Amino acid sequence: MIQKTLEQVKKDHVSDLLKKPGVVGLGIGEKIVKGKSTSKLCLKVYVVKKLHKKELSPDQIIPNKIEGYETDVVEVGKIEALPG
Repeated sequence: MIQKTLEQVKKDHVSDLLKKPGVVGLGIGEKIVKGKSTSKLCLKVYVVKKLHKKELSPDQIIPNKIEGYETDVVEVGKIEALPG
């Protein structure tokens, strides 16, 4: 069985992840743990506010891994488009 690329996994799960409350974007980048890079590529999930798992229902929690790739939940605040 051939493993999907991280880019393909992102494309396959973008609509489901963006439906979760507070999720404002997705990307691919290095996983950061306690402020330090792990040098591992992961699926970055950008949220308005990072919440503890106890504050979320099971269907709102971002999984630690998706199709074998680690996730990294990153708090970015509210995102607004600037006038162009």
